[in-house]
Amino acid sequence: MDPAPCREQMSRLIAEESTGLAQLTGLLEHEHSLLTSGDIASLQAAINERQRCVGRIARVDEERQALCRALNLPLNAKGLERLLRWCDPQGSLSDRWAECAAAAAHCRMLNDRNSALVSTQLHHVRTRLETLLQSSRDTLTYRRNGAYGEDAVGRVLATEA
Repeated sequence: MDPAPCREQMSRLIAEESTGLAQLTGLLEHEHSLLTSGDIASLQAAINERQRCVGRIARVDEERQALCRALNLPLNAKGLERLLRWCDPQGSLSDRWAECAAAAAHCRMLNDRNSALVSTQLHHVRTRLETLLQSSRDTLTYRRNGAYGEDAVGRVLATEA
């Protein structure tokens, strides 16, 4: 493979990833607003669109990894740096790649924020359910005839610590 076609392909991949990350940022922000407003009906469609966007970004990453494999470079950040130095010795793609890395980090932060919000909401729901279930369990006792009784009538005969 020659450096010039590789540089063109990397330029295209960086542009596609940059576009995908910008879309993902918007989708994650929209998802956050749906989570805070409790719009569950719209949330599923937003999640599906986010997954499609992540899939497009993953395909771009697979193409980039294929370039590294074609040149026998490691499939990590160091391999990608070597690829960029080889195909773009002037370093014109490095700034664009750094912007993609920053955008990806921002998307991770937004996704973590949404995940924390979902976890908090789920915890509140579980706590409420446990409270409801526990209060109904505490008041149910059996009567002498085996039927449920709602009153907890009785005396404590002994306690142990």
